[in-house]
This record gives sequence, C-alpha cells and structure tokens, in this order.
Amino acid sequence: MISLRNFALRRGERLLLSNVDLTLHAGYRVGVVGRNGAGKSSLFAAIRHEIEADKGDIELPGKIRIASVAQETPALPDPAIEFVLGGDDVIARVLREEAEATAREDWEAVADAHQKLAELDGYDAEARAGKLLHGLGFPADTHHRPVASFSGGWRVRLNLARALMMPSDLLLLDEPTNHLDMDAVLWLEQWLLKYPGTLLLISHDREFLDNVATHTLHLHGGGAKLYVGGYTDFERQRTEHLRLQQIAHDKEQAERAHLQSFIDRFKAKASKAAQAQSRMKRLEKLAGTEAVRAEREFRIEFAQPAKLPHSLIRLNHVEAGYGPDAAILHEVGFGLEAGDRIGLLGPNGAGKTTLVRTLVGDLPPLAGERSAHPDLRIGYFAQHTVESLNEGQSPIDHFRELSPDTPNQAFRDFLGKWNFPGDRAFESIDGFSGGERARLALALIAWQQPNVLLLDEPT
Repeated sequence: MISLRNFALRRGERLLLSNVDLTLHAGYRVGVVGRNGAGKSSLFAAIRHEIEADKGDIELPGKIRIASVAQETPALPDPAIEFVLGGDDVIARVLREEAEATAREDWEAVADAHQKLAELDGYDAEARAGKLLHGLGFPADTHHRPVASFSGGWRVRLNLARALMMPSDLLLLDEPTNHLDMDAVLWLEQWLLKYPGTLLLISHDREFLDNVATHTLHLHGGGAKLYVGGYTDFERQRTEHLRLQQIAHDKEQAERAHLQSFIDRFKAKASKAAQAQSRMKRLEKLAGTEAVRAEREFRIEFAQPAKLPHSLIRLNHVEAGYGPDAAILHEVGFGLEAGDRIGLLGPNGAGKTTLVRTLVGDLPPLAGERSAHPDLRIGYFAQHTVESLNEGQSPIDHFRELSPDTPNQAFRDFLGKWNFPGDRAFESIDGFSGGERARLALALIAWQQPNVLLLDEPT
C-alpha cells in the first residue's frame, strides 16, 4: 500500500502538488495522467526518494522493492542479455560467483553457487531475460551483442527489459511505449496484466491505459484525484463530476442571491430582524462550491509556409543505410508532394528512421539519388531534437539563437500559443518535464515555418 498524506511537491519555484491525500492499494495498476508539467515524473522521483516532498509524507512498506526504468544507458561492452540479467542483481551476483569459481576450479564454491541458484529459482533466469528481449523486439542474434552497439532507442528498450527483470513489489513506468512498435506494445500490455505487484504508469497512449490500468490518477491544478478504471472511464467520470459541480455551483449562487436579497430588504426592519439574522447565518454556512474553470485550450498549429512547391523531395533507386555493409533499404522510390500526410509503419529494424534520415539529408544515399526542391524547408523532430536543447537556457534564449534580431515580445506571443505563458518563457528548461521539452522543440521547429514536417516518434 502507498499512502500520500498532506503531500506537497515543488520543482524549483513551481508548486506542482499540494495537500494531496490518497491511498493506492497493493495490486492496483494506476495510469498517472495530467498535462505536461503537472508533476507526474516528479511524483515518481519522490516515490524513489530522489527528491524530497515540500510538505507531508509518502508512506511505503518498509521492505518494498521498487523497479523503474533508468533514464540513460552507458555504452557498455556487456552483452545485451547479461545487461538485462543484471536487473535481478541477486541472481546476477550468484551467476558471476559461479563463473569465477569455475574459472579458478573451486568446485566447492561452484556447488555453493548451484545451491543458491536452486533456492532462488535462478536456473531459468537467462531464459526469462531472453523472453523479455524477444518480447521487446530484439531478434535472437542480437541478444549477445554489446550494449554499446545499439542505438539510443534500442538502449531505452534494454533499460525497460532490465526493469521488468528486476524482482519488484512496485513498478514505475514513465512513457514505456516510447520507441516500441505495435507488436512490442501489445506484448508489454500482456506482461503488465500478469504483473503481480503494484504498477504506476505514465502514458499518453489512451488505448494502452484502457487495456492495462485498473485505476487512473489525475494530476491537475496542484491536486490529485483517483478514479476507478482506465482512461476512457476516467474521462466519463470526470465529465460527470464537472457537470454536477457546475450544477451545484449555479444552485448555490442562486440561493446566495435569494438570501442576500432578503437580508438587504429586511435587515433594518425590527419585525423581520430575526429572519434576516437566520438567513445571514445560512449564507455564511454555504459551502462555496467553485465554478468549473475552463482549461486553457492548447492546439498545435504550424503557420502557412512562405513557399510551398508541389514536388518537395524525391528518392530514386536509393540504397539507404549506414555503410556499404549496413544497407537497410533497397531500391527505394519515394517522394513527398505538397499536402501529403504519410504515416510510416513497420517492425523495429525495418528502416523507418533510416528512411526519415535519408529524406532529411542526414544520411547520404549509398546508391541512387535524392533530389530536393531549392525552396525545401524541413522541420525534423526526433529524440535527439529534445536532447539537443541547452540546459540552463530559457525558451526565449533558444528562440533568440534562431532569430537574434527579433524582439522578445514576438517570442513571448508565439510561446504563449505553445502553452509557455508569461514568465514561463524566461524559466530555465532545467525544471521542465520531458513533455514540456518536447513541446518546446516542436515550437522551435514551427517558428521556422517549414514546408515539410518529418516527425520520428513525436508523441
């Protein structure tokens, strides 16, 4: 069981959560939702004791085992399967002891290690690690490749597999479906449905939340409210709650007006003084139900480009990849024309990112031709786009690097449309959530008025 008591949390100067009281029982699978910057990832950090509460407490069982996905994976020489096995540090340590004892021919120590493995049910550990890798899209011939040989997206999957390998009572997953294809997402859904512990899950994937979550925790306006069911259930319950709240507010306002009218008319008349006094007391006792506040609507909009040629980019008979011995796509004939809306689908490793990078021009064709219109202006979003934001700088600083002569007010007006209102435009991005950073990266692309958008996992 996890309990938050009078809990408050800050990130820098911003108060994210305050006066939160709730209990999550063992076995709950909780989808944590809320706007970017509402405090979802910060709540996870507080549960892991990485940041301290501003006020109140998080109560966890004394011996609770918490598993979560590491944010970074160093370029390790370890084979992928050994890296994943390391998630179960007890079994991994016994396996190392066995290997070392075998190397020095200490058969008594080998026997001790075998006894420990039997007690830990560790003989199938490598098979379990292999199943995790397979489920997350790693072909069998990659299981013994060094971690360092995988790209950033694949290393994120390795971190996820390592977290799932870890014996745990509480599993914290922050956007686990990023970098997963559809098959891997479906596999992860089934794995989580069988997970016996408590799950806290941050995701913007409604279908994933509907399929996995038993409860939904909504962070909004500094508060947190727990709903029963997945995201669709949450939306329905919240809509009804807001409707009833507005009805109660309107009814209360009408009663207030009626009471005040009576008081104003009769408070000076001796014959009605007692009744007026009674109504004044009633007025003071009214609950003060808040009106429903309309949330600030946020819509992503890209301005009309200055020039929009009909034929923008064309690939003819292209071989695409990362070297003569690492071609991934062959005989590609593909073009983009004004008005096209194209989704790229395919299993991991099929070459989706390779195609996008070839269209961008990051990867020169190994053979064939890439032709682009002289007025082509590409807006390219990928994971490295977010990572390339400059720590310590504000949104305004990033925009000034693109347009040094533009007045600050123009930047502020533009950033306000991208939900960075007022002083948020001048705050350091150090305190921004992952979602806010992604939104800033998209805003920087939109500012440049591209006529082609190439988006690699933008959500």
